[in-house]
Amino acid sequence: MLEKNRPDSPCIAVCSTALGDEICRGCGRSVVEVSTWVMMSDEDKNKIWARLEEQWRQGGKVAPWLREG
Repeated sequence: MLEKNRPDSPCIAVCSTALGDEICRGCGRSVVEVSTWVMMSDEDKNKIWARLEEQWRQGGKVAPWLREG
């Protein structure tokens, strides 16, 4: 089961994979993760959410979907 405080997808509408990037500059997912997101299991999605949130933390920022207001 996915966490309730997360949106359906990490997408923040700044997708750079459509421009040829292997990793999206907006959400941090790979082009494969972006293109297969809707078919992934909740378990696989949760692993990606956790990785993305850790990447934001390591960069000294809060992931956009965890920001308040």
